[in-house]
Amino acid sequence: MAKVKPAPLSPETIVGGGYRIVRKLAAGGFGVVYQATDAAGQPVAIKEYLPASLVTRGPGELLPQVTSERLSLYRLGLKSFFEEGRALAQISHPSVVSVLNFFRDNDTVYLVMNYLEGASLQEFIITAREQKQQKVFRESTIRSLFDEVLRGLRIVHQHKMLHLDIKPANVFVTDDNRAVLIDFGAAREVLAKESNFVRPMYTPGFAAPEMYRRDAALGPWTDIYAIGACIYACMLGYPPHEAPQRLDKDRLTTSLARLRGVYSDNLIDVVAWCMALDPLSRPQSVFALQKELSRESELRYTRLTPREKMRMRFDTWVSQLRKTLRGLAGLPAVKTR
Repeated sequence: MAKVKPAPLSPETIVGGGYRIVRKLAAGGFGVVYQATDAAGQPVAIKEYLPASLVTRGPGELLPQVTSERLSLYRLGLKSFFEEGRALAQISHPSVVSVLNFFRDNDTVYLVMNYLEGASLQEFIITAREQKQQKVFRESTIRSLFDEVLRGLRIVHQHKMLHLDIKPANVFVTDDNRAVLIDFGAAREVLAKESNFVRPMYTPGFAAPEMYRRDAALGPWTDIYAIGACIYACMLGYPPHEAPQRLDKDRLTTSLARLRGVYSDNLIDVVAWCMALDPLSRPQSVFALQKELSRESELRYTRLTPREKMRMRFDTWVSQLRKTLRGLAGLPAVKTR
């Protein structure tokens, strides 16, 4: 019998003395994200630590219920989640989600973040793929987008943090055309490494091979693998094969070969470099990857317009694609964390 997921907080619940829950935005295996308002009535997003494999909670209840055998592991993840909030609160960068506050309440931890309006990169990929064009995204769009993402990721790494869950669903494109990294996975990774209760839950294709091994060293190269996988998804419209499958039979070179002539050799080679199965064969720092991705000789390949040459941003493309997104039947404007 499948385990019942812990219930999210009810609308109108007050946490932290002044934050009012409006509605659930998203839920995963390790937490729930809510739209809420602060004491001044301003919109915020709140993420609650709520690992589904360790706790239970009934509808209308506040406190997560944890069995004694899982309590120490629950507290370990809670401590990691709290420290992640503390570290993120020290980062101020337009391409990294802003943590405005973090606090303990109801035997758990909450992170208060700025409320973003827009859509995830995953939604844009799906919409663009459905257009059935030779290029899912233009190369100039890919380079501009990931230039922003890497600027944020570089700051994260400088603060001795790793994201550990970079994927298109966790790259948020705001209505004012900023690319923002959201939903860090460090606390989730701690629980997965320390217990048999918590199964690693990776989005197929985006987790580096070392994340599947308990004894492997994780580092900037781990996030860089995921960046390469995200660029791959922007080029082909779907994720690469999972790392364990690639270790058995690697088809990456064959898949990328189909893109020769569609995208520049440089961009294709960058993806192959980022997604090397051996961590030591990848870029060892975000700076090294930025340097290669921004090569001026390769930017000419994309036939940029004068405006793109001046600003190197993807504003116009995003606006057009957002109109397509919202024009699809049954797909509302997205407001999320």
